[in-house]
Amino acid sequence: MFVDVRPTSRLRGAKALDVTTSLHPIFQALCEDTLDLSRLRMVCDWVQYRKNFREVIDVRAILPAGATLDGVVGTGATDDDIEVAIDLRRCADVALKDIAHAAIGQYHGSGSEPRVFLESWRPTTQSCIWEFNRLYWQALDLWEEATGQMYESALPGGSSDARNTEAVRELLRDLFAIWDQLAARNALPEELYVIELGVGNGNQAKTFLDEFLIVEAAQDRDYYRRLHYLMCDYSPHVLQLARKAVAAHSGHVSSFVLDATQPTTSLGFLKYKVFLIYVSNVYDNLPADEVARLGGRSYRVETRAYLPAAEARSIASDFSTDLKALPELIHKLLRLGPALLAEALPAHFGKASDAVEFWSRVWTGLRLTERYAPLVGLDLYRIAPSVSGEMLRPLLESGGDIRMHVNNGAVASFVDTLPLLHPYGRLLNHDLFVTDTHRYRTGFLGPGKYEGSVVNWINGPLLQHIGSRKGFDVQYQPFRHRKGTNIVTMTAQVRD
Repeated sequence: MFVDVRPTSRLRGAKALDVTTSLHPIFQALCEDTLDLSRLRMVCDWVQYRKNFREVIDVRAILPAGATLDGVVGTGATDDDIEVAIDLRRCADVALKDIAHAAIGQYHGSGSEPRVFLESWRPTTQSCIWEFNRLYWQALDLWEEATGQMYESALPGGSSDARNTEAVRELLRDLFAIWDQLAARNALPEELYVIELGVGNGNQAKTFLDEFLIVEAAQDRDYYRRLHYLMCDYSPHVLQLARKAVAAHSGHVSSFVLDATQPTTSLGFLKYKVFLIYVSNVYDNLPADEVARLGGRSYRVETRAYLPAAEARSIASDFSTDLKALPELIHKLLRLGPALLAEALPAHFGKASDAVEFWSRVWTGLRLTERYAPLVGLDLYRIAPSVSGEMLRPLLESGGDIRMHVNNGAVASFVDTLPLLHPYGRLLNHDLFVTDTHRYRTGFLGPGKYEGSVVNWINGPLLQHIGSRKGFDVQYQPFRHRKGTNIVTMTAQVRD
């Protein structure tokens, strides 16, 4: 048996975790079962997201090498075949032994209450959790109306760090310095382009544009008349709010509905022309796979979304359906959205707000069960359309067991954004970046739930490695303008 306690920072101090007390009843349950303890891994995390996709205890299969899964074929042998995952944050004051027995029963397929599955096994990027994520942004107005809460309030601190006034002024001073240098050589273009990917409610753009005028006046420059600020977002509702927020600057602002993973589809006409691409809290909300290195073998994490039996029964009863029909009703919600679903099925939903309540109840109960599928030949795995899985090798094979995010959507966005940059331009991104691969060995980094959306931390070393291969220097710094934040600032620009 191998036991991995990851939240090591919580093992000391006045509020230190009592790991022994948590693990003892779980060991009792394991010893009373027929699981081969010599082939078992126990992984203890601290799941900091109070809303997440995990149970207190999960049992995961580590599939044998040689299995064929979704076109991935393993070779060789491994000593691992079961992982027991424990959330230490939720272990206090619960019947851990009973929960462990139930989790083992689910693994054996002998659980007293079968789960209601919404999909078959698949890589996490293909899970329906991302359809829920898409629905959240498409029907954000209905969600906010039902909850009475703006989505930005779900962020740590209730707002985005990207609209910190001092941070924006610092950014503008740096930008003006570059333009001054180019102007002195008669090399500054007549049109000065700035792009923001993921505009939120427009407050970030408003802060940038308002401060632009202040800094310009203080430095006696004349750049505002040449400025073109492009607001880009996946959500039409968000863009509508943003346009209202920047109405005073409307002559300098354009807006685009686009997929953040493919910005050049809409913005290809700006290739090599953009001086600043400004991103905040976007990459952590894009589809992500996870890969692992266990016992010297590489695996891809596969997931399967489900509702626990009790939640499923309650939802089915309250919305006049049965358990067998519930998955199809959920998928109709994902296809149609709550407004059209209420129109199409009035027997289940009297009005759109009822469909939103159904959506919220399902999202709250939604869980992911996981397994490890053998991954052979990183060159056969595609991180993004133009990025081979070989980019993972120096990180995945850095020594010892590790499980990490691939952040496929973030990689796709990053790679497709770089060609838009002017030779003196830069990509500036505020987000939840992992800056040291070892961080994956010491904590849980997603997926979690922010309101109706998904959040994962971003594999910073992977983006840094990919950027370097493409001729870009990628650097990370802690966000300097607010204490106690997990936000990190990434800067990417052409290498000197």
